[in-house]
Amino acid sequence: MALSIETFLHRDGTHMGASLFKALGHPIVVDQAADLVARLKTADTLAVFDPSGHLAPFAALHGEFPCAGVFVQDIGHVGQASLGQTTQVISDLENLNASMVLIAAFDSARLESQIRHLAPDAEIISFDAMRIPDDWLSNRRRYLDPLNFATNFAFLRDSEASHTAIRSANYWGGYGAQNPEIWARLFDENGGVLADWFHPLPAAGGTYCIDSREVRERFGLEPFAGSLFIHALRVRGHDVVKYALDTFGADGMPVLSATHDANAWPADLYAGLPAPEAGERVVLWVQNSHPIPIPASAIGMNVMGSDQVAWHGDPIPAFGTRAIDTSTLLPEAAWPQQIEIQAGRYFVRPRYEVFNTGQMRSRIAHANVERTDLAADPKLADLGPALGKGFILPLPILPKADFHTSMLPTPMSTAQQELPLKLVIYDPDGKEITTKPLGRLLRANQGLLDMDELSEGLGDYGHGELMYDFTDGGEADGWLHAIARFTQRASGHVAETSFGAHIYNTAATYKDEPQSYAGPPPGLSTRLFLRLGPEPCDTLCHLIYGASAPWHPASTTSLVLMDSQGNEIETSEVSIPCGGSLLWRSSDIFDHDARLRAGDGAYVLIRDVTCRLFGFHGLIMGPVDKASSAFSLDHMFGF
Repeated sequence: MALSIETFLHRDGTHMGASLFKALGHPIVVDQAADLVARLKTADTLAVFDPSGHLAPFAALHGEFPCAGVFVQDIGHVGQASLGQTTQVISDLENLNASMVLIAAFDSARLESQIRHLAPDAEIISFDAMRIPDDWLSNRRRYLDPLNFATNFAFLRDSEASHTAIRSANYWGGYGAQNPEIWARLFDENGGVLADWFHPLPAAGGTYCIDSREVRERFGLEPFAGSLFIHALRVRGHDVVKYALDTFGADGMPVLSATHDANAWPADLYAGLPAPEAGERVVLWVQNSHPIPIPASAIGMNVMGSDQVAWHGDPIPAFGTRAIDTSTLLPEAAWPQQIEIQAGRYFVRPRYEVFNTGQMRSRIAHANVERTDLAADPKLADLGPALGKGFILPLPILPKADFHTSMLPTPMSTAQQELPLKLVIYDPDGKEITTKPLGRLLRANQGLLDMDELSEGLGDYGHGELMYDFTDGGEADGWLHAIARFTQRASGHVAETSFGAHIYNTAATYKDEPQSYAGPPPGLSTRLFLRLGPEPCDTLCHLIYGASAPWHPASTTSLVLMDSQGNEIETSEVSIPCGGSLLWRSSDIFDHDARLRAGDGAYVLIRDVTCRLFGFHGLIMGPVDKASSAFSLDHMFGF
């Protein structure tokens, strides 16, 4: 049974995060919520006025309490079951003689004025008794404004073997935020609070880093692996906390991986979790994102395409973190099978860690939200010339001499019982090398696409585009995803990333595509964040200029080296042919002197006002032809 909260809204072809569950379950209001529930239980006759349907999620996160009546404002909501009562119209409140009335809402003054005459002698209280501090708010006039709850979770670990680092920029300053900062709370594996602190943010465009080693030293902590709650205060422009999360091995150990923000909205399902290959162990990191325990057998796993779910038999404490070995639930599952995660809205998009049992190597990547609200869209088979190829999913093919690349299409909505697809491979100049029809892939598809076999004639590197192919019929919903896996030939080190399809670089729009960083579609410009890795790592970037229909013949792309305070150090201009790509290292573009002037915390702002580019970033440690080398790769974020 899924937790009774609404975390993600899908309306009119757009989707956005909900803020109510964040307000109700925010770590800093947990004690206030407990006090509120205790106070409600003291009432002789308690009535609840629930004008917006907020009572059920409050009870789901903080427990139920006895009441004598639940009253609603909308006549259409009368007669429903709520908190053991049948809802009544609010005008009937005057018949109850309530001693206390709970208004199940924030910003309750106006609502109280509407009903005070119906319970003139009652004590009236509301959710305003459990607010975060006013000076944290971006919009003090509307408490549930999503900008007031720009929150996210990150996986943070520090041990003798590895450490993690979160890097991002103050992109809110570019939208006018005057004095934003981060409030952080670190939870241990059992949900206990290890540390709270405020993390200052630099000027607009400057970077910040939360390094597990610094946190551990600052607060005198033992080794930990837990959940970092991040709240960006007083922001503008974006209600999403975006970041890059890097994992490093200690003392030069070949442990290196990159992933990005957790996606702040707990979902019913996640997919794209790979089953272990021979010699591997796959661990799912579950971060309980709420102030209540996850009950035993409330979350589980199944092989994609199977309805046989194996349930995790142990509870997970409030805000606790657990590493669940997939083999304990699905001992027979093996790559290229994929695992579907039954999450019940209890945790944000999870990361998984793959351990190579024969080497001291591991990698971390993330699963993706599996949509439950989609249906097949018959219009996708004929979007017309203005949208050309329509939805495309561009994925890198790394230099073939040093890396092996494979791809695996991944069902990412419950509506996808089949995927009618083809793969088109392009060289860096945008020339089509080959097209591979894939047919109507079943939900349980295990057909791994091997780029060594499929990209003959490619040359050094390029990219593949997965797209819909309705030649043999079939249906689709626009939520196409795939896993790309990259193996370094000399070392055996592996990185993988997964992402979804979009419509790229068309002036015409379809629903919310081509997506825009801010504002309505179409999104036809680029602003990507490329964090530069610490020594001795070099930074990789693969930019792909995908286009659903013919667009500008070449990009006009600026690679702007920025220091940690948001100052421009140096700019290099590059041009990528339409339909092509560019693979580069920061050391190839910016010389040693420029990188020294940029200093610690530097990054590259990838800017293009003529087209939307899609990017992948990573770090590389050591020569690619050495067995001791390692690398990471994941898709980038923009703002």
